[in-house]
Amino acid sequence: MSINYRRLFDKVEKPGRYIGKELNSVMKNTDDIDVRYVFAFPDLYEIGMSHLGMHILYGVLNSIDGVWCERVFSVATDMEERLRANNLPLFSLESRTPLHEFDFIGFTLQYELSYTNILNIMQLGKIPLRSSDRDENFPIVMMGGPCAYNPEPLADFADMILLGEGEEIMQEIMELYKKHKKANYSKKEFLLEAAKCIEGVYVPAFYSVSYNDDNTIKTVSPLHADIPSKIKKRIIKDMDSAFYPENLLVPNIEIVHGRIMLEIFRGCTRGCRFCQAGMIYRPIREKSIEKLLELADKIFKATGYEEMSLSSLSSSDYSKLGELLDELNEKHSSNMTSISLPSLRLDNFSVEMAEKVQKVKKSGLTFAPEAGTQRLRDVINKGVTNEDLMETAHKAFSNGWNRIKLYYMIGLPTETYEDLDGIVKMGYDTLNVHKTINNGKIHPRTAITMSSACFVPKPFTPFQWMAQDDIETLRDKQRYLKDKFRTSKNISFNYHAPLTSSLEGVFARGDRRLGAVIEAAFNKGCKFDGWDEFFSYNKWAEAFDECNIDMNFYSTRKREYDEILPWDHIDCGVSKEFLIRENEKALKAETSHDCRNGCLACNINVDIARGIC
Repeated sequence: MSINYRRLFDKVEKPGRYIGKELNSVMKNTDDIDVRYVFAFPDLYEIGMSHLGMHILYGVLNSIDGVWCERVFSVATDMEERLRANNLPLFSLESRTPLHEFDFIGFTLQYELSYTNILNIMQLGKIPLRSSDRDENFPIVMMGGPCAYNPEPLADFADMILLGEGEEIMQEIMELYKKHKKANYSKKEFLLEAAKCIEGVYVPAFYSVSYNDDNTIKTVSPLHADIPSKIKKRIIKDMDSAFYPENLLVPNIEIVHGRIMLEIFRGCTRGCRFCQAGMIYRPIREKSIEKLLELADKIFKATGYEEMSLSSLSSSDYSKLGELLDELNEKHSSNMTSISLPSLRLDNFSVEMAEKVQKVKKSGLTFAPEAGTQRLRDVINKGVTNEDLMETAHKAFSNGWNRIKLYYMIGLPTETYEDLDGIVKMGYDTLNVHKTINNGKIHPRTAITMSSACFVPKPFTPFQWMAQDDIETLRDKQRYLKDKFRTSKNISFNYHAPLTSSLEGVFARGDRRLGAVIEAAFNKGCKFDGWDEFFSYNKWAEAFDECNIDMNFYSTRKREYDEILPWDHIDCGVSKEFLIRENEKALKAETSHDCRNGCLACNINVDIARGIC
């Protein structure tokens, strides 16, 4: 197919999203290629190019002989209109090959409200949506990422789903597929061998689900004798020897996070009971300082980026953070490369550490108390206190910082309006600390941002059985907080839309019956559901009604411990018994010991986080 791309790109808002040819992008001779793979990120280029996982897997796949990995992102509405008007298929950035001509298309599942974008990419790429409608002439549709830990809402659309970290499993799958292609096996034979032989591979079509009269799950059963009844996640044990991209792609246009991303460790010891990432990425595994310095130097030379982010779930917990920052500053401050941490911990904040992080560029400070009272922070196992915040605010304001952002969640289990009042008090107390330091005056640039998200119960957390607040309850709580902060011009209050959080909660804990709802909503025009300007709750409500499915069954309903959950056939490495114990602790809000250190005093938490138990 001959396409005049110059005319296609003409008059679209940002042609740089679609032209490819970025610095460090990979081009290969198709004559030398056995397997063609396209990595699909179900959101715009600016977001996908900011995602570290995409860079890692792009590098891993292109390091394999005979494999060429290309990229595709969701297209903006103006580009979609041009593709549909001209009846043209969506294509890859590197070679501009239509998506339906690849061997694999791999989707990353980062956010539940991107699911309709996955269908849109497939439809634009001329790929049938349901796996049952795709024969040997179409790519194998692969999915993975954090949302894959409950893969069931997408079971109708995926050929295979990968559980856990992808650096090793992707190489094993590519080698198996080369063998399959050379021997001319069928797609089903390849998928069956992958499910049998490669740990972490889940093929939804090979499992049968039955339901009870009350719509809960009765059984999840493998349909073949040799495939596992429980699929175990993959982990990378040695972070120093694991693949890491030294030639990061440099985007054509400004993206959300255009910088060197230096992953310093995986996992987290903190054990917050609401946090899925803290559970599914266990155990904790650090990279050595020597490896990090080597990578930082190579990536800087390959990209020229002027900012370096030390990436992890809790970067200030890196065991040798001070030493690492000293070395990075010594090597890179002369070329004006600034260093950032995604967020700082209230309970281990030091001015010295913050100064090291912001030696080149001093910006605001961000912390996450998560809840407004000590009682609720004990419930969620967030090991910080009001005193931690006030002490941190005093240090920051005394040393020249004027902007602090505080993150909270509303709708947490056992939350009361007293807990909401605690959020208000923390905001005004923080402002009063600034006044005390400045003799009762407020610096004109002083800004305290109180940002609140709505709690969404997630699989593989101690709160996976808990009910989510309904939409009206969340709205009432947001209005309450908004009114309380209305009187201060130095404190701003931001909040997340309850409608999208409610839908996120449905798909976070949904089963495979939701595939019909996703498809129905997509057919009504739903896409970019995480974007306020595109999200249509009414269309989603219509789709649920047409499929005769009650949203509240998945979101606001409390589960019992003996209920079979849609993800119970997935093994993330944390036992159900442990999660039940943690949930019981939360309900009792036990405070028999000092939780200032995020329960690091509790050896059982640390041992499990580090993979000892």
